[in-house]
Amino acid sequence: MMWALTPGLLFSLLAKCACIAYTNCMQYTIRNVPTTLDAELRRRALEEGKSLNEVAIEALARGAGISGERSRKRDLSDIVGTWQNDPAFDEAIAAQDTVDEDLWR
Repeated sequence: MMWALTPGLLFSLLAKCACIAYTNCMQYTIRNVPTTLDAELRRRALEEGKSLNEVAIEALARGAGISGERSRKRDLSDIVGTWQNDPAFDEAIAAQDTVDEDLWR
């Protein structure tokens, strides 16, 4: 079977190719970046000698969980078993456990 390249088919193929090219080449524009985030990204870029774009991409990757870096978790093993009884603390906590009947009503 022979395909005829009609103007409609040609237009459809070109439109599909253009759409794919547009999507693949699309750039990001991020608007309304909070002032504190902007300041931190710029500080890091300056401190690390990187472009603002590089630092922003790294932050996005970390936030999306795809940076390859393991996020640092707080391990509490260094304080396990260090609790010491403190009567003054216990007394202060006990005072917070009392109910003021007048305020409760």
